[in-house]
Amino acid sequence: MQARKALLAAAVALTTALSGAVQAAEEVVVYSSRIDELIKPVFDAYTEKTGVKVKFITDKEAPLMARIKAEGANTPADLLLTVDGGNLWQAEQMGILQPMNSQQVKDSIPAQYRSSNDAWTGLSLRARTIVYSPERVEDGELTTYEALADERWDGRLCLRTSKKVYNQSLTATMIETHGAEKTEEIIQSWVGNLATDVFADDTALIQAVDAGQCDVGIVNTYYFGRLHKQKPDLKAKLFWPNQEDRGVHVNLSGIGLTKHAPNPDAARKLVEWMTTPEAQSIFADANMEFPANPNVKPSAEVASWGEFKADTIPVEVAGKRQAEAIRLMDRAGWR
Repeated sequence: MQARKALLAAAVALTTALSGAVQAAEEVVVYSSRIDELIKPVFDAYTEKTGVKVKFITDKEAPLMARIKAEGANTPADLLLTVDGGNLWQAEQMGILQPMNSQQVKDSIPAQYRSSNDAWTGLSLRARTIVYSPERVEDGELTTYEALADERWDGRLCLRTSKKVYNQSLTATMIETHGAEKTEEIIQSWVGNLATDVFADDTALIQAVDAGQCDVGIVNTYYFGRLHKQKPDLKAKLFWPNQEDRGVHVNLSGIGLTKHAPNPDAARKLVEWMTTPEAQSIFADANMEFPANPNVKPSAEVASWGEFKADTIPVEVAGKRQAEAIRLMDRAGWR
């Protein structure tokens, strides 16, 4: 009798454990630094398609990474979703991510937009390019990022604050291309050419160009897209620099599998789906970004900005050289 009771108890325990595992696998938890309205349509589509619920918790990237680190093996987070290769590289260095181990992801996303250690992958792309006034900038005046250091742009240039990771990543890739000494000379000249104090965000910078406060600036493409949607009569336009050499600086939003993910298999399947054409279109279109999967076309509006050659430097360089870039920008007076 005792043996029978023990066997029955073991069977109940096993059934309960299996039930819990199945239930757990039916939900994936994502810690996300992206705006809710940009990612909810993607997760809703996945839930409708598979039945798997996606719970996402939104905050800034630094608090989210610190939270995952502090939670350790008890974290409920399966995935970290954030922007910029620099942030993803930092998460990798903190030891809070594990290899994705997905051939589908590798087949869908070019290597330059993934971690060389397989810790994260890009999902959508944004170019950090030049915005200009067609009323005050003549044809042929614009050529490269570096040329914005020329005297012709004295009092005509606007920049966003150096404290934003987007500018840190651009500077990091310039260091990779030119070396620190030459990059610092360029940045110093940019600062010397400023028409006004640095801006807190790209939208305000674009509006300053449109209003005549400055003639040129450097912004992420999706900010331009958002503003143009709000103001169809926007006069400012985008220019693709460095088409005769290294190409336009491109960064990304991306995702990584947490080291102690409770449901790694379910999380991996979600990431794999997010690299498919179906999901890529939803994800990229929501924020007027470029799909990271090269087999997926951008939205009609994004495509209307024109084609360009992108820099082939791996995006993770933005992280590897981030600290060096910050020190350089500080020395150059970029606030």
